[in-house]
Amino acid sequence: MPEREIYLLSPRALSPETIAVAFAKTSRAPESFREIAAELSDEKSAQFHEKWVVGYGHASVAEHAVLHIAFENVSRIAIESIESSRLASYTEKSTRYQKWGADDFTIPPELDRHPLRDEFIQTVRFLFGTYAESLDPVKDLILQRSPRRENEKDEAYDRRIRSQYVDRCRFILPAAANANVGMTANARVLEIVIRKMLSHPLAEVRQIGEKMKEVARTEVPTLVKYADASDYFIETTAEINKRPLKIENQKSEWCTLIDYDRDGEKKVMAAALYRYGEMSYADALAYVGTLHEKELADLAETLLKRLDKFDVPLRELEYCNYTFDLVMDQGAYAEFKRHRMMTQTPQRLSTRLGYAIPSLVTEAGFGSKYETAMQAAIRMYEKLYAFNPDVAQYVVPNGFNRRVLAQFNLREAFAFCQIRTAANAHFSIRRVAQKMYAEIARVHPLLTKHMKRHEETWQGVEENNFTKI
Repeated sequence: MPEREIYLLSPRALSPETIAVAFAKTSRAPESFREIAAELSDEKSAQFHEKWVVGYGHASVAEHAVLHIAFENVSRIAIESIESSRLASYTEKSTRYQKWGADDFTIPPELDRHPLRDEFIQTVRFLFGTYAESLDPVKDLILQRSPRRENEKDEAYDRRIRSQYVDRCRFILPAAANANVGMTANARVLEIVIRKMLSHPLAEVRQIGEKMKEVARTEVPTLVKYADASDYFIETTAEINKRPLKIENQKSEWCTLIDYDRDGEKKVMAAALYRYGEMSYADALAYVGTLHEKELADLAETLLKRLDKFDVPLRELEYCNYTFDLVMDQGAYAEFKRHRMMTQTPQRLSTRLGYAIPSLVTEAGFGSKYETAMQAAIRMYEKLYAFNPDVAQYVVPNGFNRRVLAQFNLREAFAFCQIRTAANAHFSIRRVAQKMYAEIARVHPLLTKHMKRHEETWQGVEENNFTKI
C-alpha cells in the first residue's frame, strides 16, 4: 500500500510556471510531483504553457502559478481597479490607523498641460491641509473623553486614540490620496486584471496595468504575455457612456432591498435536507412547504444554532439571494468593496449625493472648516466633470456619498453583517451593515436570528457618530 505524502513544491526552488506545469502534468503522468518537477526546466515549462494554456485554452493550469505584487503610491481611485478581482487577496494601507503627508497624492496624467491642473493641485493641497489641521482638535477632544485605562501602555493608548481621531478626519481625504496595497493572485487572475486595467478609462490605471504586466512577466513570462487591452471592455464602456440616463434626483431611501427570494429560507432548508437525504430537490422543497411555523423554526435552529464565532455557515445558505440599492459615504464603500463574494456595481464617485459630517468634527469646533473644504471639492469636481467625469473622481473626499448596487447570498450576508457590525468596525460601515441586517431580518427572520452581531441599531450609529449624513 503506497504511503500517503503531503509536501510543498517550494517557490524558493521552482519558478511559478514550473510549479504550474508540475501540477498540470499529474492528470496524465503517473510519476510523483517531485519526479515531474525534477524533469522540468523554465524553458520546457514555457513551451508547455504556450501549447496548452495559450494554444488550447487550458487556462486553469495558470491558477497554480501564484504571485505576490506590491503596489506603492497609487491613488485610492486606482486601487479600486487593482482590487476588482474577487479571486485575489489584498491588504491595503489603512486610512483608519495611518496619517497622510501633504504630498501623498496623485495628479491624474490627463491633466498634464491642461489649464485645470494647477487649480486641481491647489484644491487637493487645500483638502490635505484641512485634513492635517483637523487632526489635533479632534484628537484633543477624544483625549478628554477617553482617559488612559489602568496599566495601559503608551503605545497601546496612542493606538487606541489614533484609531478614533484619524477615523473621523479621514473623511476629508480625496480619492487622489496615495496608498499602498499588496496583492496575491494566480496567473489566470492576473491576466484578467491586467486586461481590465489596460482597458480602463483612467490613464493612471492603464499605466499601472502596463507596469503590472512587466513585473509579472519576470516570474510568469508565458502566462501573462498575451494580456492586452480588450476592445470589448473599451468599446462597450464607450458606447454605454453615450447613453446617459439622467433622472432628476428624487428623495429615495439610502438602503433599499429591491429584490430577494421570497421562499429563500425554505430553499435553504430544502437544500440542507437534500444534501443528507435521497430525495429530489423538488420533493425536499415540497416537504418543507408542508411544515408549520414551529417546525420551520426548529429546522432553522438545527441548521445554525451551533454556529460559533469562527464557524462558516453551511454552503446551502447560498441558495437564498438579495439585491440592495445602497448609498454610503466613500469611506464606508472602501470597506464594503472588500467583500468580493458579492456582485457589486458602483457608480462613479461624485459630489452630487451630498456628504457626511462626523459628529466629533463638529464637537471639536472644526465643522465650519470641514464644510469649507467640502464646498471647495464640489466646485473643483464640477469643473473637472465638464472636462472628464472619470478624472473628476480624484478630487472627491471620503465623506461624499456614493451609490452602489449589490447582490449576494445569505451565506455572504452572514460574513458581511457579522464582521461589519462588530464593535471595532468603522462606524460608517456599521451603519450600513446594521441597516442591511434589519432589512434581511425583516423578510427572513428564522435564519438571520443566528447572526452574531454587536447589539446596536443603524439609527443608534447615526445618532452617536454623525452630525449630518
